[in-house]
Amino acid sequence: MAKKPMAESEGPKPEAPRIPSNIIFIGKKSPLVYATAAFMQITSGHDAILRARGRAISTAVDSVEILKRRFLKDVLVIKEIKIGTEVMPPREEGFRERNVSTIEITLQKSA
Repeated sequence: MAKKPMAESEGPKPEAPRIPSNIIFIGKKSPLVYATAAFMQITSGHDAILRARGRAISTAVDSVEILKRRFLKDVLVIKEIKIGTEVMPPREEGFRERNVSTIEITLQKSA
C-alpha cells in the first residue's frame, strides 16, 4: 500500500505537556475507581493529587472520603486543597465564555 503524502497542515504534531503520574483526573467513573487509584499511588510512597472540575468535584470529594473511611483510616493526611475557576471557551459560535469551578486535593500518608 502506498504511503499517502502529508498535507501541509498535517505537520508533526506538537507534544502535549507531560502530566506527572501522581495526578488523578476525576471524571464520570465511580468514586471507588479513583479512590483505588489514589490508594495505589499513596501506598507506593508518593503523594496523590486528585483534580476535578465542574460536576466531577463531588466525585473527587467522595473518593477522598472513601479513602479516609475504608482504606487508610488514620493514616491519610489531606496535605492541601486548592479551589479555583477556569474560563472555558464557548461551545458554539454566538455563546459566551463559561466559568467552571475546579478543585485539586493533595493527599499523603502520615509518617
